[in-house]
This record gives sequence, structure tokens and C-alpha cells, in this order.
Amino acid sequence: MSTPLPMVLAGARGHGRWHLHNIRRLQDKGLVRLAGICELTPLTEEELDGLGSPEQSADFGALLDSTRPAVAVICTPIPTHTDLALIAAEKGVHLLLEKPPAPSYEEFRRMAEGVAAAGVVCQIGFQSLGSHAVPAIRELIAQGALGTVIGIGGAGAWARDEAYYRRAPWAGKRRLNGVDVVDGVLTNPLAHAVATALALDSSSRAEDVTEIETELLRANDIESDDTSCVRIATATSRITVAATLCAERPGEPYVLVHGTSGRITFWYKQDRVLVQRSGRGPEEIEYGRTDLLENLVAHLTDGAELLVTPESTGAFMKVVEAIRQAPDPVALPEEAWELLPGENRRVVRGIDGLVAAAADTLALYSELGAPWAALNEVSTR
Repeated sequence: MSTPLPMVLAGARGHGRWHLHNIRRLQDKGLVRLAGICELTPLTEEELDGLGSPEQSADFGALLDSTRPAVAVICTPIPTHTDLALIAAEKGVHLLLEKPPAPSYEEFRRMAEGVAAAGVVCQIGFQSLGSHAVPAIRELIAQGALGTVIGIGGAGAWARDEAYYRRAPWAGKRRLNGVDVVDGVLTNPLAHAVATALALDSSSRAEDVTEIETELLRANDIESDDTSCVRIATATSRITVAATLCAERPGEPYVLVHGTSGRITFWYKQDRVLVQRSGRGPEEIEYGRTDLLENLVAHLTDGAELLVTPESTGAFMKVVEAIRQAPDPVALPEEAWELLPGENRRVVRGIDGLVAAAADTLALYSELGAPWAALNEVSTR
């Protein structure tokens, strides 16, 4: 059996707890060894249960020098991704970089080019792209199972309370201290809906995107958007993704492939697929999933194909850039939303139906007759 790969985790709280749990799982399998943790405040023994006594430091570069890991997992605030990735790359450390990989296309290119020049491997943390449903759906499309693909829709109706926007100084911000953050519903919490739709269209690279229209709105008292939609023109199709963090009844997000003789619904968090085609009964399939950190380890030790390279997130980063450059999100009028006191969250009236209708028709909110959507300037890039 091969020696476990030494690993460092930067950002072990918040979403980083998920990575800590995953590293513990891989350590129990003998694949990795947690050598270090980079956090502003050291983790307690309780937080480190089952992970040994990794070195802890708030200085990422110094931690890499002293622990000499093979891999670093970076799960830190969005604006820090590029600089931390380049520090690791310059020291020959391979990367799993949490999504979104960067807050702007320029920062993304700086990261991707620096990583490539250093000769290290970088996996971007779009976990949904590890689903075995993604290649299976692509294969069905290629076989003509749906006829000709007309377009792809994405729908995400989630709920986040007001405390969600106070969890960190950068939460809900477009910029912080003059630095881009772009923490909006489509670029962070429901970024997987955008990335997965692009992947199913086989339009993952930057050059695959020809035009992007955005409608960015907000019910919460934040800088960024919480209720938005985007329409992406690619070389082969059009993709509309609608999302909100102000759902009336939160549900599982999904991507919907529309064809001339059928459609496929993919609930990407559940790896669940519903195939509906002319002349056949509906077929529901549950797929497995390859964990992206485990895939990175397999790539380094056994030469397995890396699933989510920086290059394969270029189209997603074009969408991030269009949202970054769009006019600031418009505040919805007070009559458009209500506060649920028991849950301390804002709900946009009728938004669940609009999100579903956008995915179903590939139309933007303004085209679906949302009374408040006319307030927003549709931005085209």
C-alpha cells in the first residue's frame, strides 16, 4: 500500500468543517495524512477528533514550509483564493481549490497560469461535477436520446436567514476594502447549478461562451444579489439558470435538459436523474459520485483523470465576470417580500414558481412578467 499523502487544510471552519470531515474519512482509508491546518484561531482537540495532532499556524506559507505537504485544500474567503493557490504552487504543492475559484476572470487567469507554470495540479471544488450522472447524461445527449437539445435550464430555490449574511465580513458583498468578492447567489451558494448546466452542455471552457445576460436583484439588506437569473449563449445551446436564497418552500436544486423529443432532470446534490422521452415511460436513476479530493489523490498516485481542472471552469468564470461587471443588484420593493419572524429570513412572494418557470422556458424573470424584474437593468456581456 502506498504511503498516505501529507495534506494541509487552509480554512477549517464554516464550510471547511466539511473538508475536515472528508479528510478524516480519507485518512481512515489510509490515503492521506493531515499534516497541518491554517486557521486564524487554532482548532481545539474536540474539533480535531480522529485527526491526530496536525501542526497549526495562521501563516500559510510558513505552514507549507514546515509540513512539506503534497496537497493543500484551500477553503478560505473568495478574495484570498488566488494568492494562496499561488503560494502553494510556488512551493510545488498540489491543490484542491474551493469554488468559486476566484472573484474575477483576471484573478482566475492569474491563478490558472501560475499553477500551470509551476507544474502542479489543481482541482476546483465543484463537487457536483464528480457525479457519475454528468458523463451519463452527456452520453444520452450524444446518442440523440432527447432528439436535438433546445437548451438547458437550472433552478435553485433555497433559503438563507439573515444570520447567513453576518457569518463573515465578506458575506453578501460585491467588494470589500476595494477588493472584488462577488458573493452572490449564482456565484457562490448556487454556483453548482451554473457549472453543472455548462458541463452538461459540454461548454465548460471560457471560449465556449458567446453571450451572457444577467438580472440581479436582492430582497436582503446586502450589497450582492440573492434572487437572480442568468442566460448564457454557447456555441451549441442556450442556458438559463434562476436562483434565489429567499424561497417560500426551499427545495432541491436541479438542472433540466430540454430536447425536441424528451427531457432530463438532474437533481445534482442527490445524483438523481429523471429521463423522460417520447414513446417510453419515465426512468429514474440514482448515480454514484467520485469525491474530488479522493480523485486528486488518485490522480497523483495512480494517474486517474482529474475531474475538474481550472480550464474546465473557464465558462463558469465568464459568468462570474459578467455578474461582477453588471450594475449593482436592485433592491426589491418592500411589497415584493416578507420577513418570516420564526425563521428570521426574507421570502420573495411567488419566487419558487418563477425559478421553476425560468428553468422550464429558458426565459428571464423580466420575460416571465415578474412585476419587480422591470426594475432591474438586464446586463449583456
